[in-house]
Amino acid sequence: MFWRGVMGYLPVQIVQALAGFGAVIAFTRLLTPEAYGHFALAYSVAALSQTIFLTWNEAATARFTAAETAGGGLATHLRTLHRAMWIMVAVVLTLGAPLLLVLPLDPNLKLAVGAGVLAFALKSALRLVMERMRATGDVRGFATIDIVITGGGFLAGMALALAGWGGAAPMAGYGVLVAACLAWFWPREMRRARGGGIDPERLRRNIGYGLPVALALVASLALATADRFLIATFLDEASVGAYHAGYSVGNRLLDVLFVWLSLAGGPALVAALERGGPEALTRAAREQGELLIWLTLPAATGLALVSEPLIGILVGEELRTQAASVTPLIAMAAFFAGLHTHYFGQAFTLGRRTGLLVGVMTAPALLSIGLNVLLVPRFGLIGAAWATTVGYALGALLSATLGRTVLILPVPWTALARAGLASGVMAACVAALPSPGGWLELLGKAAVGAATYAAVMLLLDAHLRERLGRLRSGLRARTA
Repeated sequence: MFWRGVMGYLPVQIVQALAGFGAVIAFTRLLTPEAYGHFALAYSVAALSQTIFLTWNEAATARFTAAETAGGGLATHLRTLHRAMWIMVAVVLTLGAPLLLVLPLDPNLKLAVGAGVLAFALKSALRLVMERMRATGDVRGFATIDIVITGGGFLAGMALALAGWGGAAPMAGYGVLVAACLAWFWPREMRRARGGGIDPERLRRNIGYGLPVALALVASLALATADRFLIATFLDEASVGAYHAGYSVGNRLLDVLFVWLSLAGGPALVAALERGGPEALTRAAREQGELLIWLTLPAATGLALVSEPLIGILVGEELRTQAASVTPLIAMAAFFAGLHTHYFGQAFTLGRRTGLLVGVMTAPALLSIGLNVLLVPRFGLIGAAWATTVGYALGALLSATLGRTVLILPVPWTALARAGLASGVMAACVAALPSPGGWLELLGKAAVGAATYAAVMLLLDAHLRERLGRLRSGLRARTA
């Protein structure tokens, strides 16, 4: 199940990566620094509102749909989820619209925030369809929707930016594609709920499970986005745009890799636990943990090594210098964040002890916010990057240690040591290369780094050679 998902979700993450880096290339050039800052702030507000009000229902969909399908209660399960979702969407829009009207904000920022909140509210309804697909093994359906809204939303956002929509363009473009997909897929999803009723017991179960997940994600989102608001407070909106550009470049590749493996790995871990118990879970988790380390540790190291030429190519000239200063630290922060969210943190959701997640993420968030308050006025954007990195490192440490009190997910120490050694050799080789700048430096260092890491890892780890053989077999089967 895991390897089938890995191959099936690969196109999704390729599009995510292309759209993510393409957005940095396009919008840092099509928008002014202030407008790009408006987009960054709007994205943060929209994500926060979705997480507070809507994510608990998505989490319940992901956790319970497989069991409800096997148990014959899918229609009632879905009907309960659907009703709760639309009530919460109405709450978000009813509260958000008048609040946005009365707040003393720049009108362009208001437009961007309004477009973002509406887009993310509709996206949360669409996520019910997508999470049901993922939980039941419909990789193709999930991938189709994700590719359409990601790739199409990026193109629509570019068109609106060219039409003069400013910082609202990326959010509005994404919202148009989300609404179109929702209009197409929702009637089909309603048919799956036909004959089902609204079950208060299921609703209480969903709230009991999903609400702590949402609260933990609010804390995680505060860790990830509070720095934007503090930068806007202590510096200015153009600095928010520069920081967001550097953050996007440093975070995007790691996020794509972690999410890719998590999309396949999450359902596989649930299935392993429910069918084979803790022993089967340990085997499946060890396999996933090793693969995570093999791919993401060198990716974080490589991003730090090529951050200057990469930023020079991707980011618009007005934002380039400041953005480059934070990218290496953000790559490190993204590695810690991925280990927490997509590996160690799964112990709490698999064990249905989601209440512990709140504490695990609240402490890092408070630490990061406090460090931002202390460091941003004195050190500027680099202070915000340090605060974020320290916060995520603490989050990874807490989830790795406290998660073992719920379910033991093995720490892949051997894989970490080997990948760390290979990444160190890679860094030494890349650091010895000249730095002519531009594409020549980026491609040269990337090629040498990738070849060095692969060679060292293949020498050190016979198990990796076996996995690569399995991956090649999967690719042949998929293309046959």
